[in-house]
Amino acid sequence: MLVYPDGLVQGSVGGGELESRVREAALQALQDGEPRSLTHGTGGAGPGDPETGAGSMEVFVEPIFPPETIVVVGGGHVGKAVVQLAAWLGFRVVLSDDREAYCTQEKVPGAHEYLPLKLSTLPDRLAIHSRTYLVLTTRNVEVDVEGLPALLETNAAFIGIIGSKSRWFAARSQLLEGGVPPEKVNRVVSPLGLELNAETPEEIAVSILAEIIMLRRGGDGSRMGA
Repeated sequence: MLVYPDGLVQGSVGGGELESRVREAALQALQDGEPRSLTHGTGGAGPGDPETGAGSMEVFVEPIFPPETIVVVGGGHVGKAVVQLAAWLGFRVVLSDDREAYCTQEKVPGAHEYLPLKLSTLPDRLAIHSRTYLVLTTRNVEVDVEGLPALLETNAAFIGIIGSKSRWFAARSQLLEGGVPPEKVNRVVSPLGLELNAETPEEIAVSILAEIIMLRRGGDGSRMGA
């Protein structure tokens, strides 16, 4: 039996009280990520339960999640470095850019999927879920302002934008003036990456992925062992 995050059920374990318990356990497993077993007595079957005689039935519930995915928007030097490092770290990696020449295997090797399209249409072409990390290494404020409203409607785990504080201030102001609610705009992390005094694209990629790993693992950025 499959139980989806919205509660939709496909298949059955016999109906009745047992199935209700399994559905509830499955939804809890999707929340905390932990498998669990249920034991259900069958001697005194509840309303709608299958008549299986005395005894018990054990049901194993296991959450199945989509792969953790890093979506890199922008195929420039930093985007290329992020793609390669994220793939090496074991993430599924998607590269997107509205400039088709910057969104190819030849230009930026290492991604699992290439989506040359406008940022605002990305959610229409890609399932963005709670295990998706959006890394915007975009080229200017205009691209960010055009595309962010659609991204902010998704349940992505992380939305970060590269650039200076002044760049994000300009983008944030335009988004708010355009009617995007502050609580949605506040989801954006910018400037992006931990402070490493990084200079090269590869070093910047390390700072970006370090922040994502910190979020993913529940770290706090302090020195190890401190």
